[in-house]
Amino acid sequence: MKVIKRIGLGLLILVVLTGVALAIWEPMSVEDAAAPPDREYSARIVRDDFGVPHIFGKTDADVAYGVAYAHAEDDFSTLQEVTAMTRGRMATLNGADGAPIDYVAELIDIQGTVERKYDGLPEDVRALLDGYASGLNAYAKEYPEEVKLSKLFPVNGRDIAAGFVLRSPFFFGLNGPIQRLTANEPLPKEGGPNLSGKTEKKSIHPLSKDKLITPVGPDPDENGSNAYAVSPNRSPDGKTRLISNAHQPLRGNVSWYELVVHSEQGWDFAGANFPGSPFPFLGHNKYLGWTNTVNRPDLIDIYKLTLNQTRSQYQYDGAWKSLEKKRVWLKIKFGPFVIPYPQIVYRSVHGPVIMNDEGAFAIRYAGMDQLDMLTQYYRINKAKNFEEWQAAMSGQGVPATNFVYADAKGNIGMFYNAMFPDRAEGFDWRTVLPGNTSEAVWQKTLPFTRVPALINPASGYVMNANNTPYVAAGPGDELKRETYSPLMGIEDDQTNRSRQSIYLFELALEDGKITDEELRELKYDTAYMKAGYAEDWMGKIAALDLTDSPELAKAQKLLASWDWDLEGKSPADALALMTLRPANKAHYQRGIVPDPREILQETVDHLTKYFGKIDPPMGDVLRLRQGNVDLPLDGGNDTIRASTLWDIEEDGRLSVRHGDSFIQFVEWDNAGNVTSRSIQPFGAATTRPKSKHYTDQMQFFVDHKLKPVWFDPAELENHKVSDKVIGTAK
Repeated sequence: MKVIKRIGLGLLILVVLTGVALAIWEPMSVEDAAAPPDREYSARIVRDDFGVPHIFGKTDADVAYGVAYAHAEDDFSTLQEVTAMTRGRMATLNGADGAPIDYVAELIDIQGTVERKYDGLPEDVRALLDGYASGLNAYAKEYPEEVKLSKLFPVNGRDIAAGFVLRSPFFFGLNGPIQRLTANEPLPKEGGPNLSGKTEKKSIHPLSKDKLITPVGPDPDENGSNAYAVSPNRSPDGKTRLISNAHQPLRGNVSWYELVVHSEQGWDFAGANFPGSPFPFLGHNKYLGWTNTVNRPDLIDIYKLTLNQTRSQYQYDGAWKSLEKKRVWLKIKFGPFVIPYPQIVYRSVHGPVIMNDEGAFAIRYAGMDQLDMLTQYYRINKAKNFEEWQAAMSGQGVPATNFVYADAKGNIGMFYNAMFPDRAEGFDWRTVLPGNTSEAVWQKTLPFTRVPALINPASGYVMNANNTPYVAAGPGDELKRETYSPLMGIEDDQTNRSRQSIYLFELALEDGKITDEELRELKYDTAYMKAGYAEDWMGKIAALDLTDSPELAKAQKLLASWDWDLEGKSPADALALMTLRPANKAHYQRGIVPDPREILQETVDHLTKYFGKIDPPMGDVLRLRQGNVDLPLDGGNDTIRASTLWDIEEDGRLSVRHGDSFIQFVEWDNAGNVTSRSIQPFGAATTRPKSKHYTDQMQFFVDHKLKPVWFDPAELENHKVSDKVIGTAK
C-alpha cells in the first residue's frame, strides 16, 4: 500500500512538474528580439472631437512613432495579435485557432524573407519601421499590465516588415490553395469551380480541421469594395472628387484605423491603415489621393512535384534536386499550458511545398520573397503629383489591388495593379502545372506599363467594384481585352455593385454633371440590378414547384413582390437579404450554386423561429452592434451600401461583421484646396469599451452621415479634445 501511495504521489509530482514546465517553457524558448537602434523620438498626438488621432512630428520617423502609440491607445489588443503573428506565437496567444497562422508563417518563410531583403530597403524606410516599432515598445513599457504574452516586446523594424510579408499575399487569395491542399480538397481551376466539382475532404491536415486560415488577412472571395473618382468637368462646381468605400472586417487585424499625419519632412496625409502599419494605405495628401478595391487576377501557380521513393528529392530538368525540409514547432496554448506541436515545412525551387495524400505540391505567387511594398506605400504617401505617384507605383511592391486615383490637377484613373507573372506560352496556367521543368517556372513579373489602366476617360469618371478592369467607366470607355495577354489571368467578373454603379452614374450624367448629393446617394444605394447571378437566382426560386409546402409557397410569392432594393422598407427585404447571400457567395467564389429550395427553407425556418414570421422589418434582423449600442442597418452583400457578412447571434439577429467600413469623400476645388469627410462603423477606440469613442460614430454610420476630416492643422485647433507630446527625448 505504501508503495502504491508513493507511486501515486510520484505521478502527481510528475504531472505537476510537467504542467509547470509546459506553462513556462514557451517564453523561455523565445529568443529576445533586438530593440530598434537607440534614438530619440518626439511626437505630438492631437485628438479631434471624434477621437481621431492627428500625429505631428519633426521627422517621418517621429510621426511613425506617434502612429504606433496612438493606435495602441485605441486598440493595443489587435496590435499584439499582429505582433504575435509575425513572431509565430499566435497559437500561444489565442490557442489552437492561431495554429494555422503560425504554420503559414513558417510555410512561406516570412522571417527568411526579412533576413534576405530587409537590409536592402532604403534607409528612410527602415527608419520609419524602427520608429513605428519604438512607439509600440514605448506603449508596452508604459502599460505592462496590458501585455498579454511575455517576451512579445520589444519589437523592431524587421518585425513590422514581417507582418507585411505574412498578410500581403492573402489579399489575392493565397489562403485558398493552402487551405485546400492541407485539407486534401480539389483545387479550383482559376476563374472557375474546383477541378472535380466536389468538395469532399478525404483526410484533414491537423492544423486546418474546422479552421480557416483567413484570420491572417482578408479573403478576396469574401471581400469587396467600391471606389469612384470624378473629374472636374463632370462636377457642377468644378471639383475633382474621390470616394473611398473599402469593405473590410469591422474588427481585427485587417480592420481600418483612421488617422491623420503631419511631418516637417513633408508627409501630410489623411486616411486609414491596418494594425501594424506605420503609414496609411489609402486616403489623400494635399495634392492627390487614392483608394483601393480587391482584385483577383491569377497570381498563384501550383506545381505537382515528382518525388523519389523516400520523398526527399524531386525531379527537375532531368535531374534530382533535394527537397528543403525544416522541422518547426507550433506552440499551442491549451488552458494554462503551451504544448509543442511539430510540423515539417518543405520548399522547392518553385516556392513553399505542401505534402498531402495526392503528393507534393509547390506554390509560386506574386510578390514572393520581397519587401518592396513597404517602399511603394511610403513613396505614394509622399507623392506631390501624378508623375511622382506613377513613378512610385512602377516600383511594383504591392502584389495586387486596384488603385482608383484623383488629384488636385483634375486627373483621375483606375489601375488594375498587380505583379503579373511573366509566364511562358505552352502551359495551361489555370490548372496544376508540371513541376519537373523550369520552363513552367516564371522568374519575373511584367512591368507596370503592362498593368491595365484607364486614365482621364471621356466619361469623366472611373470606378471599380471588384469587377473586371475592362469595365471601369462609361459606355465607350472600356479597355480593350485584346490588348492584354490571356497569360495575365485578368478577371472577367461583374458584380451587382459594378452594374449598379455604371447605371447610376449614367443616369445622373444625363444632364452632363453629377452633384455631390447625387454621389452620396449613389454610394449609399441599396438596390440590385435585375441582371447576372441575382436575376438567375431569383428566377430559380420563382420556378420552384412548391405545391407540397404552403409555407415555402408563401415565401416564394413574397419574394415575387420584392422591389429589388434592400433599403429596409419592403416586407420582403429580410427574406431577400438572406436568400441572396448564398447565391452571391457562389458567384463571387466562382463555385457551385446551392440548391434554391434548401436555401429558401433555411431562411424561412430562421425567420419563423426567431421573428415569428417571414416578413419582419429588415432593420429588426440586420444590426450594427458594439457594446450596448444596437442599431438597424440597410444594404446587402452585393449592394453598393454593403452589409456583406454577419454573425447569427443568440437572438437570431444578424450582427454585421464585414462590409462598409472606412468611408471617405475627398474633393479638390479649382484652386487645388483639399477637404474631406469620413466615417467609421464604430469609433476610433475599437477595443476600448470605456472610451467615449468606442461607439460614437455608429449613429452617423447607420444614418448615412459623414463627419469632417480636420486635415488643416489650423482648423484642427478648433476641434481638438486632447493634446499631448510623447517620446524618448530627454
